Amino acid sequence: MLQKSIPWSTTLKSALCFGVKEFLVISPQSASGVVLDAPEATKLLSAVSIALANCSSLWPAFVPVHDPSRKAFIGIQNMGTIFTRRFEADRIGSQVPIKFMHLEGLYELFVSKFAYCMSDHSMHLFRVHLLMKLTYQTLSNDEDNYDDIQEADTENAESETSPGCGNPNRKHWDDDCPWNEWYSAEDPVMRFDLVVTWSEKVVESSLEMAEMENASPHEAEKWILAPNLYPNLDSSKGDRIGFASQLHLLVNALGMSFEAPFIEDFVSVENPGSDNLESTMVIPPPTVLDRVLKDLFLEDPQLPDFAKDEHKSSRAIKGAPVESLFAQFCLHSLWFGNCNIRAIAVLWIEFVQEIRWHWEESQPLPKIPANGSIDLATCLINQKLQMLAICIGKKRELNEEFEDCIGTKDDASANMEKMQEANKDGDESSSFHARSQAFDEKRDSLLTPEGFNGSKTVESKFSANAQDVHSADKSTLDSIRRGSAGPVGSMKLLKLCQSLHAPFTQSAPLMTEDMHEERLRAIETFGFSFNFSAQLERETLSSDMSAFKAANPGAVFEDFIRWYSPTDWENDESEAKGPSTDLTEGMNVDWPPQGRLSRRMSESGNFWRKIWDEAPILPASEQKPLLDPNREGEKILHYLETMQPHQLLEQMVCSAFRASADTLNQTNYGSLKEMDTKMDQLYLTMASTLRPLQVNLLSNTSDTIEDLQRLCVVFEHVEKLLILAASLHRRFRQVPRISEAIFSNYYNFYLPTMGIGLADVDTQKEFDMKLQLSQNERQVVSNMFTPPTANQSWRKVLSMGNHLNGHEPILREIIFSMHDNASDNHYASSSHRDYQQDTETYRMYTCGTSNDLRVALSIISYD
Repeated sequence: MLQKSIPWSTTLKSALCFGVKEFLVISPQSASGVVLDAPEATKLLSAVSIALANCSSLWPAFVPVHDPSRKAFIGIQNMGTIFTRRFEADRIGSQVPIKFMHLEGLYELFVSKFAYCMSDHSMHLFRVHLLMKLTYQTLSNDEDNYDDIQEADTENAESETSPGCGNPNRKHWDDDCPWNEWYSAEDPVMRFDLVVTWSEKVVESSLEMAEMENASPHEAEKWILAPNLYPNLDSSKGDRIGFASQLHLLVNALGMSFEAPFIEDFVSVENPGSDNLESTMVIPPPTVLDRVLKDLFLEDPQLPDFAKDEHKSSRAIKGAPVESLFAQFCLHSLWFGNCNIRAIAVLWIEFVQEIRWHWEESQPLPKIPANGSIDLATCLINQKLQMLAICIGKKRELNEEFEDCIGTKDDASANMEKMQEANKDGDESSSFHARSQAFDEKRDSLLTPEGFNGSKTVESKFSANAQDVHSADKSTLDSIRRGSAGPVGSMKLLKLCQSLHAPFTQSAPLMTEDMHEERLRAIETFGFSFNFSAQLERETLSSDMSAFKAANPGAVFEDFIRWYSPTDWENDESEAKGPSTDLTEGMNVDWPPQGRLSRRMSESGNFWRKIWDEAPILPASEQKPLLDPNREGEKILHYLETMQPHQLLEQMVCSAFRASADTLNQTNYGSLKEMDTKMDQLYLTMASTLRPLQVNLLSNTSDTIEDLQRLCVVFEHVEKLLILAASLHRRFRQVPRISEAIFSNYYNFYLPTMGIGLADVDTQKEFDMKLQLSQNERQVVSNMFTPPTANQSWRKVLSMGNHLNGHEPILREIIFSMHDNASDNHYASSSHRDYQQDTETYRMYTCGTSNDLRVALSIISYD
């Protein structure tokens, strides 16, 4: 009958010990699955052997005997007409004799099987062939944690001043990894097995075996490294916390965000859907909330580099940069409570209140770039916060200017009092000097026409007569040029032979994406026309015209067009240039310039000319700011306070995915090309999946939620691979070939599971890899076997030899064999003593440690 009760793994290992691959196992269908009676086992084995011989089968047959815990077998194999091989296997599960813990004792055990007539084996020489394989194992994470707990308990027992403080000196493996700020990942590498193999040797005495036990593993011919990873990196457990698991919860919160119109409804217990909220959604205590807010609004003296370590495809995702304020809020939301909609609502309300405090107190917003620009490639909330940061800066400037004005008035009053006292004393010259000095401080420059002679006039196509031009020039003598940024090349004013100066102008008012869209909708509604476009830009255009007038006294509308919109000035090269007068003699300039306004600028009732006529003469420094910080700031706060929940969650999902990926992208995992490829694919997949959220196309019944759930699965696969890549790179930084080989093999092993959910992963299939090491790689691997600590030494009894940095092998496998003519043994038949063929007549396989020893013996005899 075919063996069923004994596990096939045990039977297979026992058969391989004898060096056979095809075999037959016979056992009764009983509770024990073994034959307890020795004569019955022998009888059964003989019957099977005869049956196999009649079938011309050379398969060996095995029968399990004795107690099942011993895993003992006896067997027989018919090898033809001459030889028969007999098998015996047994196991000592505890209290292994000391002599069998050492190579010398095992050697004598083997010799005793064929030198049965000799009492002292050590006095005789036998040529025994030997193969030895030792397996060493690095300490697992559980053993490291146990030692840390023991050391922490010892420290706490010795010092009662800090009870319960644990071991502050203990470091986790990923303390310096980028994700460690948010969660601590379990090391995916459970441990490493190092298999050290010696090539076949011929041993002639037990003394040589004793010397071999003292040999260093570095003397072995082969080193083979076998990584032991957690099965599928614990993907089947479902309790592993990482970015992917929290993003999954955030997507669930997005699905629930459509159930209420206001974010406050998820906090209030009077909400119609509050029954579901109360049962599963927990809000962390106020202490946790305060800690999160302090971390978010902690002022950093140095603004982070938002483009540092950013992936090339990161900006394709319309989120917020990982170091920005809103991105940090999203990452904190992942870990705040259990990332449910209720906890998110509480955190958002407190977040907006903190922002309002910064606005009302004119305090700068942390983690917001102060470069005065708005990044339209980011999400709208991040744009609003950038705009608010600019408004706070403008507001602070206005407050500082107001305070300076108060101080200036006080100084002016003091100066006036001094002047009055000077007048009383009759020192009129001092008073005049003070007044003139104050006047000179306010004036920029006095206009003096270059080469101008007051007795001469200049003819111009824009003047009715020379007298008008002369009077205009004369009127500008006392005019003051203000707000000039310098002359514009060789350009001259049309009515005056003066250099045309570019003014200092106000920056165009900043706009967020929704403001741009509102303007585009207005243009689409009213139709695009020149006058309508100018009306939208009226404030900016009027400001620029006022600044131009202040920088160029006496300028006309045509001068402004030539500087501001050169395409609306048509040069007339065919017309003869006007005559030069003494005003331009000796100067290499063409004045007045020949040309005319374009048709749209010369039309009657032109909107630009109307704005020009109404624009006052004011430099930019004296104009009303184009950006009203108070008005825009309040509008932004109103937007943040009245956002619909789904609008908030949509932007949070985009920013959280981008920030999580950017955080992982900062991981140093060496030059693993497969990992680079998966990261590139992840960003492209995220950009494609998150696109409906970026254009506000999501609805409560949208299929996008299911796509986001699948994206979380993809994200988790990549996250697990990246953590493994980081762990391998940290261990084998000096020998990257090892980490690349292990990761490449695991990548190919794990790749088929990436298209399915983690719950469908086949946990029965285990990753098995063996990598042969070169000589220059051995020392790095040897350093992984750190010397045992005091606690480990107490818990482990070193009773075997061949130590590696104080570690004894966890498994020692030895194959003894004897090659002769099969004579002079108690199994041989006297009728075949003259058979001289050299064969392996005796073979003994030993496997085990100081607490567990298995021995398998096979002997060939003549029939």
